[in-house]
Amino acid sequence: MADPALIAVVSDASHPQWRARSLGVYRFRRDLGYAVGALLAGIVADMFGITWAIATVAGITFASGLVVVAVMRET
Repeated sequence: MADPALIAVVSDASHPQWRARSLGVYRFRRDLGYAVGALLAGIVADMFGITWAIATVAGITFASGLVVVAVMRET
């Protein structure tokens, strides 16, 4: 549900000349996050338990939101 909104934000914040490249970078990083996130959650779950894995994912998601708030400006 959130992915179409995020792609729209990337499109709106991108200059028309580099919009296609920025969407490609966004999609690559999104897909890489799926793979790395699954591996990280699995490792943390094996080492510390499922509760810690969920808390780790929540913390990383919260931290990425803070980065967006600090860095991204309204266009």
